[in-house]
Amino acid sequence: MFKQTAKKLAIATTAAVALSAGMASAQQACTNYTVADGDTLATIAITAYGTSNYQQIFNANRNIVSNPNDLEQGLVLALPCEDGSLPDGRSAQEVIAAEENRFETTRRSNVYEPPIRLVTGGNWAPFSDEGLNGGGFVTRLATTALHRGGNSRDYSVSFVSDWGAHLETLLPLGAFDISMAWYIPDCSNRTYEWSENTHRRCTQLDGTVSVYDTVVGFYTLPESEYARAGSFEEFEGATICRMDSWFTHDLEEKGMVSPRVEMIRPITARECIDAVLNGTADIASFEVQLAADAMSDMGLTQGELVENPFVNTFASLRFVTHKTNPYGRQYIAMLNRGLNEMRESGEWYAIISDTLREHNERMMAAAGN
Repeated sequence: MFKQTAKKLAIATTAAVALSAGMASAQQACTNYTVADGDTLATIAITAYGTSNYQQIFNANRNIVSNPNDLEQGLVLALPCEDGSLPDGRSAQEVIAAEENRFETTRRSNVYEPPIRLVTGGNWAPFSDEGLNGGGFVTRLATTALHRGGNSRDYSVSFVSDWGAHLETLLPLGAFDISMAWYIPDCSNRTYEWSENTHRRCTQLDGTVSVYDTVVGFYTLPESEYARAGSFEEFEGATICRMDSWFTHDLEEKGMVSPRVEMIRPITARECIDAVLNGTADIASFEVQLAADAMSDMGLTQGELVENPFVNTFASLRFVTHKTNPYGRQYIAMLNRGLNEMRESGEWYAIISDTLREHNERMMAAAGN
């Protein structure tokens, strides 16, 4: 489809959806698109941008899209522009600047309150990464939320890449107040057997409203019997790879646990992809954004590893505090107020779009070297 460099960029990141618009069918980028029979977000992304990575379109239309593979004919979708902004809307930078200016003119309390201690992991671009402006979009969303919705709290941000330590020691011992960010299941659902990981998240943590909804894909070799499985039941007998310390509650809810499936849990997404390529695993499962980045880093071309078009799950990232923190629920309430205001003003989407643009530019520069 493209030469090697272009192939790498075509699957690079969610932001590539917006920024590679000039590569293919640019007339559909930065427009409103009416869904035709048989369309999925992946097919729309390929036509409009030259990549099947559709998370950016999903972000822009989250309020009307519940399943990226089951779109209602006639539904009107906003296809993001090159800078991540929406058709006929202000740019991300304009929205962010306007909200920052509004906060600067807001009266603040003179009462001293200690900074809230935030922690996240590094090298998880575009979500959290010290090399990105503001530390990645989940970090930017948290720190901005503490200055929105009537909040005016100072904060500190630390990066600790040992994610397991966040829940096992750092939050319980009070070293930090808030960890950014974790996938939290629907803890009211007790219709399936919780794993130890799921039990910990539901019984030891308090979480905010959803910070970011991601699509979790299932990736196989194109010739695999699981490539076009129509349901989770058809995954029975498969070996599924998902990284260590990552959530599994979506699989637990579907009954995809031992002995129905075998799980392997390496450290990185790249190891999961390698496992599929060398036959150690049948399926690699993680966020579509992470999949695109990992495949790009490995130099894989589109089609060497494919996403199952019928089976996916959704996961909600949340900021969390430990239940032993005496101020934890107060902090959660503050963050919720800020996040809700940011969604109403458009700043939430603007911050995500701006970070994805920056992340993609960095990847394009690295690919050029």
